[in-house]
Amino acid sequence: MKTYLVTGGAGFIGSNYIHYMYQKYGKTICIINFDSLTYAGNLENLNDIEDYENYVFIHGDICNKDELQHVFEQYDIDYVIHFAAESHVDRSITNPEIFANTNILGTLNLLHTASNAWQTEDGYLSGKKYLQVSTDEVYGSLENTEDYFHETTPLDPHSPYSASKASADLLVKSFIDTYHFPANITRCSNNYGAYQFPEKLIPLMIHNALSGKSLPIYGDGKNIRDWLYVMDHAKAIDMVCEKGKFGEVYNVGGHNEKENIDIVKIILKTLQQLLPESDARRTFISEDLITYVGDRKGHDRRYAIAPDKIRSEIGWEPETMFEDGIRLTIQWYLNHDDWLCHVTDLSYQKYYEEMYQTK
Repeated sequence: MKTYLVTGGAGFIGSNYIHYMYQKYGKTICIINFDSLTYAGNLENLNDIEDYENYVFIHGDICNKDELQHVFEQYDIDYVIHFAAESHVDRSITNPEIFANTNILGTLNLLHTASNAWQTEDGYLSGKKYLQVSTDEVYGSLENTEDYFHETTPLDPHSPYSASKASADLLVKSFIDTYHFPANITRCSNNYGAYQFPEKLIPLMIHNALSGKSLPIYGDGKNIRDWLYVMDHAKAIDMVCEKGKFGEVYNVGGHNEKENIDIVKIILKTLQQLLPESDARRTFISEDLITYVGDRKGHDRRYAIAPDKIRSEIGWEPETMFEDGIRLTIQWYLNHDDWLCHVTDLSYQKYYEEMYQTK
């Protein structure tokens, strides 16, 4: 039985990855979910898995070397899938120190611990792999509408968040180059789907629209992102873990480029289609809710990933068209009102009011 250490497994992408892995492999794998349960980590995301015999949750912090050491001493870890990170750009602008500590130093702790645990006199134990889950934001911004991010694109991060993730990627690369550490790096475009904390664009707009609140759009709303359905991303991570060549970087993109304002209008239209005629919320869901707010500092204009390498070398490509994925996502939120209520508590409301002041 292969054992996976998943850091940040109670978060959005991490919990979806865990669901995907159990759906695919069932009882043939063991997953250890190592999560510090910050505001974006929610064990409710894994209610249906918590009683599995081959699932273990450990409340721990990647910044704590002793806690990581204990995990590797207690379990024979085959794969490390590193999701754990502070991930919201807005929060990185107001508190960059937290991002440097978790995303850079925490990653270094994890690399050291895994490297020491897997080291032998002849190199590393066979069958071990570390996978760094990164982001397209490390590449910066695309100004030419015909350009795409490739694995060879120079790193050019523009926010404290993306700078911290780029730094973590370079640490992984240094371990690969210096110690021949068995690792891969994946860089994905914007994810969407179930369990995403409503500070990110899509769940924020869904939640606000259902509540009749304004829909805050940064700047002119024409910033472009490439959208990737989270379960497609989970599949990509699994395939890179199994087939990725030593030390390689793989871009994971959805081929779904859209302006932010168009995303919001699609959400409004889809909500109108999915809500029953008798649902009173349909009456106030309209484009009148859209409100333009001051632009984010250092706001990158466009991201777009070319997933050519992962397609040719590993055989992965996105399977979910945005029109299908957004319906699945919105329906999930409509079916999980309790989940939304639990995560949008008073601390979130305070943060939201500070972040999205209108012009």
